Amino acid sequence: MDDLASSSAARITGIGTATPATVYTQQDLLDEFRIRDPRIRSVFLNSAIDRRALVLPPRLPDGSRGDESQGDLLRKHTTQGIAMGIAAIEACLKDAGATLADVRYLCCVTTTGFLTPGFSALLIRELGIDRHCSRLDVVGMGCNAGLNGLTAVAAWAQAHPGRLAMMVCIEACSAAYVFDGSMRTSVVNSLFGDGAAAVAVQSSDDVRSDGPQLLKFSSCIVTDAVSAMRYDWDEAAGRFSFYLDPEVPYVVGAHAEVALDRLLDGTGLRRNDIAHWVVHSGGKKVIDSVRLNLTLSRDDLRHTTGVLRDHGNMSSGSFLFSFERLRDEGRVNSGDYGVFMTMGPGSTIEMALARW
Repeated sequence: MDDLASSSAARITGIGTATPATVYTQQDLLDEFRIRDPRIRSVFLNSAIDRRALVLPPRLPDGSRGDESQGDLLRKHTTQGIAMGIAAIEACLKDAGATLADVRYLCCVTTTGFLTPGFSALLIRELGIDRHCSRLDVVGMGCNAGLNGLTAVAAWAQAHPGRLAMMVCIEACSAAYVFDGSMRTSVVNSLFGDGAAAVAVQSSDDVRSDGPQLLKFSSCIVTDAVSAMRYDWDEAAGRFSFYLDPEVPYVVGAHAEVALDRLLDGTGLRRNDIAHWVVHSGGKKVIDSVRLNLTLSRDDLRHTTGVLRDHGNMSSGSFLFSFERLRDEGRVNSGDYGVFMTMGPGSTIEMALARW
C-alpha cells in the first residue's frame, strides 16, 4: 500500500460546484406542470428529493409551461452548461488557490447534450484559458462518467508533476426532459436536477493540499444490463427520451460487492478500513441497494442522501457535490481511506480508492 500512497500520486487540490438560481420543490413541479395523475404524483412525492435546481420551459400566456423542441433543449444544454461550467471552474480555482493561467489540462464531462466543438473548447474560449491547454471531452457515458473522466485527469497529472489538471462535470438535466405524461418520462422528470462540479488535480512533492490522493481506479460493466439505462429517439415527441429500467437499483446493488473487491484487491485493505464513502446520488432505491449490499450505515451515505434531497440526481457530477460536503464537514483525518463510487449506463459501476 505504501507504493500506491507515494507522493507522486495525483491529489485533489480543489473543488467547486454550481447550480442554476431557479430551485423548485417536488410539489412546485407538480403544480407547474399541472400533474394530477396520482401514480405520477406518488413518484415525485416519494422520491426522497425535497428540491432541485432546474431551468424549466418558458411560460405560455395561460401560465402553463411551453413545449421545447430538440433544438431548444440543445440550446439550453449549451447556454446553461457554459454558465454552470464557468461558475464551477472559478469556484474550484479559488478553492485550490490557483488561477486560469495555471490550467494545463481540461476534461469536460456531460451526457445531457451533444456539441461539436465540445464544452472543453467553448470554455477555453469563454474563460481565456491558454489555447495550448490539453483537453478531453467525455460525452454520453452517463452518471458514472465523472470517475471515467477523473481517471484520465489523474493519469495526466501524474505524468506532468506540478501542472494543474481540471475536470468539470456539466449536466443540464432539464435539457433532457420530455413532458408527455407517461410513467416512463415522469420517473426521469422526478429525479434529475441541473448542476456542475469541478475538481483540480495535481501531483508533486511540492503540492500543499489536504485533499485526498487518488490511488487506484476500477470498473465493472454488467453487459447483460446494457439496455437498462439509455437514450432513445422518441419519434412522436421529436426528441431524445431517457429510459430507466425499474430493475436498475437491484442490478447495481447485486454487483457493488464484486466491484469493491476488485478495487481493494492487492491493496491489503479490507472493507472496514474504509472510513469515507462518496457515492453517486442515483436515487433512493439505488442508494438503499448499495447500502444494503455493501453493509454500509446510513451515516456512511449521509452526504449521498443529502445531495439527493437537496439537488436530485445531477448525473456525472453528483458524487463531487457529496465530496464537497465531506470536505467541508471536517470529519476527515490524515491517513483516512475513502471510496468514490459512481453508477450509470452500461450498466456500469466505477470506483476510486483515495487516501487523505
